[in-house]
Amino acid sequence: MNSPALSDTLLDLIRQQPDAEKAVAYLTQQADAYRNQPTTAVFYRVFTAIPRFVGKQTIRISPEQAQEIQSLRNGFTVEGWSLDRLARVWWLLQLPADDPAVYVSTIENLFKAAEMNELAALYSAIPVLSFPEHWRFQATEGVRSNMSPVQDALMLQNPYPAEQLDEPAWNQLVMKAFFCDKPVEEILGFEKRTNETLARIAVDYAHERRAAGRTIPPQLWTLVKPFVTEANRAELEGLLRTHGAAGAPV
Repeated sequence: MNSPALSDTLLDLIRQQPDAEKAVAYLTQQADAYRNQPTTAVFYRVFTAIPRFVGKQTIRISPEQAQEIQSLRNGFTVEGWSLDRLARVWWLLQLPADDPAVYVSTIENLFKAAEMNELAALYSAIPVLSFPEHWRFQATEGVRSNMSPVQDALMLQNPYPAEQLDEPAWNQLVMKAFFCDKPVEEILGFEKRTNETLARIAVDYAHERRAAGRTIPPQLWTLVKPFVTEANRAELEGLLRTHGAAGAPV
């Protein structure tokens, strides 16, 4: 990934937002100040203060801009983000990665101290952070979160989990998304990374929902279908290809 090019592209996107002059002036001034005094105290202060200076309105992005971002980091999207989240992710790209230990500890401390919206920005940024293998444990922590914006930032339209999580962590993310009624079709790699263990968990989950008289999510069939055999086809199709209450046809 070309981090400088992505940084420039994200700043251009910020610049093109309505009434963004003050936001861009603040961000560029702080970036210059940080380059002149590259201390963690300055970096943390700006990351925390960004919403007060740039605003929280939802950004506007054209298909061409979205495609440009995709070309720089495959699977990465900022569509639907607030301006402060975009600015925070841009700010994270200003952190030098020449000293891995300093880089990692700086980001880790942000995770430890972050409130909900800061965490959402950090998890949104995981696909573009340096040393991607290092953030696997942090991603599993995000799966365990009970804060909906944090869950969404990690689970939905984020390429990192499918690329980096091992099978148990991936399975936990997918099922947590079902439990929390997330739009699982927005999980990148949802179909590609299905596996036999996840299929068994999905069948057990479907049985539990059917026994409780609850609707069975149709997307469970996507997880199970690759592992259907002639021996279990009739049972699984009857369970998972009907989606009404208690598995009744709809």
